[in-house]
Amino acid sequence: MIRKPTAADFALILVMVSIWSSAFVAIKVAVVEVGPFWLVVARVGFGFLALLPWTLWRGIVLPASRQEWLYVVLVALLSAVVPFLLISWAQLTISAGLTALLMGTGPFLGLLLSHVTTTDDRLNVPKLVAVLLGFTGVALVVGPEARAGFEGGLAAPAAVICACACYAVAGTLVRRIDSVPPTRLTSLVLGIALVVLAPVVAWRHAELPAMPDGTALLSMVWLGVGPTGLAYLMRYHLIRAIGYSYVALGLNLLPACGVAMGALLLGEPVSLTVLAALLLVLAGLAVARIGAGRAAVDL
Repeated sequence: MIRKPTAADFALILVMVSIWSSAFVAIKVAVVEVGPFWLVVARVGFGFLALLPWTLWRGIVLPASRQEWLYVVLVALLSAVVPFLLISWAQLTISAGLTALLMGTGPFLGLLLSHVTTTDDRLNVPKLVAVLLGFTGVALVVGPEARAGFEGGLAAPAAVICACACYAVAGTLVRRIDSVPPTRLTSLVLGIALVVLAPVVAWRHAELPAMPDGTALLSMVWLGVGPTGLAYLMRYHLIRAIGYSYVALGLNLLPACGVAMGALLLGEPVSLTVLAALLLVLAGLAVARIGAGRAAVDL
């Protein structure tokens, strides 16, 4: 059973979102030199290697049943393999900021799925108000910014939204895996993703890319260690502890953080509406915190 979120939980959500937001900048820097497919292999590989020493020290824990194995494989496919490929491919043509904005659709999907697939993580009135505030903030920046980015076609934005749907489904499946602790689960998910991705990418794109320059190489390493290894570990821990709906609310910060990082680190243009959007999202998180202990009301 999940518990009431604490101030420490919300602080961890903010740290997770900050790390995850940096992924879009790292991808934008590295994908041009490495390409989307080998970049995803490197991302998963570095993330797996970062967590492997701790996993081996604590002891490997495997799923307790065939059903849990199925869930772990599905989580690997839906939280690593498919969305990583979609997002990396999309960022060949759209900016880091626009990618982050489009990721703002994910929390809605997560909240809806949690409401219909669980009995202890359902929507209540404060959550609904929080979601509406957060979504208003996301819509405020997605509207004009996204339309400006769609001039090159809808394929790349659609790929990011499909990635959001994958993350949402994976988030509901994580709570069904009870026997594997979060660190070991993250390592197992990334290990499975690496086993799936490496031979497929090597077969379809046999020629290795040239050694990237220093900035691109550092971006690849950080992409694996930070947004993939550490952020996924935090995500799985939080989903099990407080439920996916509150984690999804925190992910409403991704658009504002991603746009800000794109502007500061890559010089991407940013609208003044981002500040208003961020205030709305923070207001939503505050409402969610106030109503965290209230009994759920089916909506």
